Amino acid sequence: QVHLEESGGGLVQAGESLRLSCVASGRSVSMYGMGWFRQAPGKERDFVAAINWSGQEAEYANSVKGRFTISRDNAKNTMFLQMNTLKPDDTAVYYCAARRGSGYEILQQRFDWWGQGTQVTVSS
Repeated sequence: QVHLEESGGGLVQAGESLRLSCVASGRSVSMYGMGWFRQAPGKERDFVAAINWSGQEAEYANSVKGRFTISRDNAKNTMFLQMNTLKPDDTAVYYCAARRGSGYEILQQRFDWWGQGTQVTVSS
């Protein structure tokens, strides 16, 4: 079983940055694809970014391309999401997820484990 815990959320102003972390425990996730999703108030949970096991391949939602960067440190069983130039539309609960496959995926149903989420609020 894999337990995922997100941290790094908070309240920032538009244009500022945040760095989210997702620490995995229970087993190594170094061979697993991982990803970030978010759910804004009153909306469905959406894909944000995903990364393959090695960190050499990644995919982003169009809304965050050029502003967000996903990365991972397999030695620390940790994944990151660097979020720059934040906008009010980025306000959401951010979830990390891991999947047994090694590649990256953008579909939520392809992920096997989920964190509890961390709130990101961007004020205008």
